[in-house]
Amino acid sequence: MFYTVIGTQWGDEGKGKIVDWLSFKAEAVVRFQGGNNAGHTLKIKNKIFKLNLLPSGIIRGKKCIIGNGVVLDPWALQEEILKLKKQGIKINSKNLQIAENICLILPLHKILDSINESNRGKESLGTTKKGIGPAYEDKIGRRSIRLCDLSNKKILKRKLDNLISFHSLRLKKSKMNINAKKILRDLISIYKTLKKFSYPVWITINKLGKKNKLILFEGAQGSLLDIDFGTYPYVTSSNTSSGQIFSGTGFGLKQNNKVFGITKAYTTRVGAGPFPTELNNKIGDYLGKKGKEFGTVTLRKRRCGWFDANLVKQSVLISGVENIVLTKLDVLDELDELKICIGYRINGKKFDYLPFGENLQLKAKPIYKKIQGWKKSTYGLTKWSDLPAAAKNYIKIIEEIIGVDIAIISTGPERSQTIDRKKILGNL
Repeated sequence: MFYTVIGTQWGDEGKGKIVDWLSFKAEAVVRFQGGNNAGHTLKIKNKIFKLNLLPSGIIRGKKCIIGNGVVLDPWALQEEILKLKKQGIKINSKNLQIAENICLILPLHKILDSINESNRGKESLGTTKKGIGPAYEDKIGRRSIRLCDLSNKKILKRKLDNLISFHSLRLKKSKMNINAKKILRDLISIYKTLKKFSYPVWITINKLGKKNKLILFEGAQGSLLDIDFGTYPYVTSSNTSSGQIFSGTGFGLKQNNKVFGITKAYTTRVGAGPFPTELNNKIGDYLGKKGKEFGTVTLRKRRCGWFDANLVKQSVLISGVENIVLTKLDVLDELDELKICIGYRINGKKFDYLPFGENLQLKAKPIYKKIQGWKKSTYGLTKWSDLPAAAKNYIKIIEEIIGVDIAIISTGPERSQTIDRKKILGNL
């Protein structure tokens, strides 16, 4: 059997805590897309763990797998492993496997990322400039260097020379010099550390699946950043919806699947792009401050707004979400009145979804349903019966609009600060 955890908004929904919860009985935790532009923060017994590439299950000592749908910055991975080891987390070939056919992010990809953003000028996308987009471009263009290539110096040198040659014109115009010999030496050196993790992970995952072991697939970012179904072009460079787990890992079994959609009780996004419910006022500032809305990776301040039920409904349908996990409900505790977006007006026409056209998205005006605030603390509550009536009403209205149950409610960063409404975690 397998569980999939995805974000249903623009990322930063609090997936790390829930993955940590669900991984309790998991045999393996698997990343299937994205790169080190994503981040999960876990708070466990007063310790803070920040993860970018490693699946959250590594903190529990679970077998963790980084699939081929990820683009891997080997330098960043080395740094992350070293940092976690200093925090007492053991990482070895028994609890970490990396797809041997994973594509790598090289220093030149970061340079190209910066060049691309600079060339866009005012139309910049607000990327993390970590080389994610250019690395995916090279993957699709069949130019990538993969982890398995590092085992053969001759093949590695040929591929590296071809890659640098392909990008040479743009690199020269930017006056950025790439030292091919140094990159070659560095990659050969890094492979001495990483080769013990390199593995045909599709074999591992399918073996576990056939034995009916619980596999947890961990998504990065959020559904609204999906390259196909997000607010394009203000998206990431990979598919963030649940369907990506198959091509991003080589997993072939489709029975006994549960998809959990992680959803913040309000809406945030980092970087540029449409945001119909954004609040550029005191309430927006309050949500940012109370919710500590700063990116795990970039530390950029997140844009904040009211809950957009239409966008979550789209994510639910596209990814086949069966259960919603609502996070940061306590951030709303002090507000007198809340609003839920139930539709849009675009050029005088009503929409119950957000169309893909960028011109239409930017013109979308939210239609709100007003909800009375509860003005009581929900922080740390563990029982549905203890929630204020107005908070229950807020949750039930969201359920009616998005069409699925809110099964789990996170009321704080600790594992224990959770309402297991449908007894999912209890059954684990």
